[in-house]
Amino acid sequence: MRRRLLTVLAAGVPLAAAVYLPTASAEPRNSASMPLNCDTVSVKAPAGTTVESVTALRQEGGTIQGTGVLQGTVTDVPAFCEVTVTLTHPGDSDHAKVRTWLPVSGWNGRFQGLGGAAYLAGDNNVGLATAVKDGYAATTTDAGVGDALDTSWALNSKGKVNTALLKNFASRSQHEAAVVGKEVVDGVYGKRASYSYFTGCSTGGRQGYMEAQRYPTDYDGILADAPAINWDEFEVATLWPQVVMNNEKTYPAPCEFKAFTDAAVKACDSLDGVKDGLVNDASRCDFDPRRLIGTKVVCNGKELTVTAADAAVVRKIWDGPRTPSGRKLWSGVPIGANLAALAGVSDPDANGNVKGAPFQVPADWVRLWVAKDPSLDVSEITYSRFTRLFEQSEAEYDKVIGTDDPDLSAFLKSGGKLLTWHGQADQYIPTQGTVQYREQVEREMGGSKRVDDFYRLFLAPNTDHCGLNGLDGSADGLAALTAWVEHGKAPKTLPATLINADGQTVTRDLCSYPSVSRYKGHGDTTAASSFRCVSPSRH
Repeated sequence: MRRRLLTVLAAGVPLAAAVYLPTASAEPRNSASMPLNCDTVSVKAPAGTTVESVTALRQEGGTIQGTGVLQGTVTDVPAFCEVTVTLTHPGDSDHAKVRTWLPVSGWNGRFQGLGGAAYLAGDNNVGLATAVKDGYAATTTDAGVGDALDTSWALNSKGKVNTALLKNFASRSQHEAAVVGKEVVDGVYGKRASYSYFTGCSTGGRQGYMEAQRYPTDYDGILADAPAINWDEFEVATLWPQVVMNNEKTYPAPCEFKAFTDAAVKACDSLDGVKDGLVNDASRCDFDPRRLIGTKVVCNGKELTVTAADAAVVRKIWDGPRTPSGRKLWSGVPIGANLAALAGVSDPDANGNVKGAPFQVPADWVRLWVAKDPSLDVSEITYSRFTRLFEQSEAEYDKVIGTDDPDLSAFLKSGGKLLTWHGQADQYIPTQGTVQYREQVEREMGGSKRVDDFYRLFLAPNTDHCGLNGLDGSADGLAALTAWVEHGKAPKTLPATLINADGQTVTRDLCSYPSVSRYKGHGDTTAASSFRCVSPSRH
């Protein structure tokens, strides 16, 4: 079991990035010490809930350790007041904890809500500690569920979906956390926050979009990155690589997958006008994997030859899920992303045979919420059954956790701002799902220019899942968001540090979608100043 968990975590390392670590460089408006009431805090229950308990403790800070499988460490955290409010929804037998950390001194007057990762509804202390260190009062909720890979809450004792906890995880607990957290800030400081922000990546990104769609007045600004929107669709779609390998009876080795990815990046590198180790627009890369048939690849000291069957598997994975009749269901793994993340295989057995090793997050979604059968062997899913499972997930869960309502008119009316970056080499959440949603919003709300007034999307080349949180580069989205919310400075570009295909650090100004980056024709290819943003029609 431990080996299995380690395998899953190794495949899911980028999930750790979803314990979001924004560090706004904007100057705090008010860093003066404030009187702190960390002894008794009264909290009014949000609508539809009952407050079960409230505790308030002064913590001395120092080094904070992240809990659960995601771990993490934050040092030099100042003293803070920790207020924990436990809520329940009468009749649902749930117990959702809302935790708020408030700096004892140096509060910047801002409030920050924090999202989760995978099946973790909220923060594991790392984001809270980082926020407090940056002067924020910060709130998160566990929604009454478990850790990032804990799905023990999915089904009740009768084998039915636990609809109350799913509702908590999908939407209502984040809203209740915002209500409770703001009230705690007021009670502790004797003053309401001047501005409120939400930050999250992956599951946290989806939660940010849910806030904008369903609770548009909760936050002034939302930073929602690599968002797990279209959950009911992409979560099933990310099991597709396993379905392909199992049905084709072909399991390319990780180094073979890497050979396909490297060849595609090399072939499509110059689309932005220069070879710089970055595929600026992965959706335009049409590299045919059949070009590698017959190529020799050395894997763990053993020479392998790429076969037509290997190329066919890669082609299907890049193309994405289709019905047996050929109808497109969802986007595939982006060209340039790590194919082995979702197309994992087991270690060879005594006879040298391997089998598929699915990523736990989509496998559990299909087993528990869709099939409602914990014993389902996902390796036995045929193409026909995959289509049925995909369509069943859409039918049952789109309105619950799809988070893809393009009508953001209430969020616009409230004055809110939504900022998102998404890695174009995201191996877990296809980038095109986010692009597709942005285009749906444009159609719903009057075009790109109008949507740019409150919602901007930035795509990051060669960046994996939540990679700009320091795993695959960096970008200070929270600083850009606060400048937009508080000073009206809409970000035309998002300065970022990226890692190219050669492992070299480069700077780029990510362009606001739909603009794309183009080399000026001269200058250092590792410097952002050598590139400019142009419209796609000129690219």
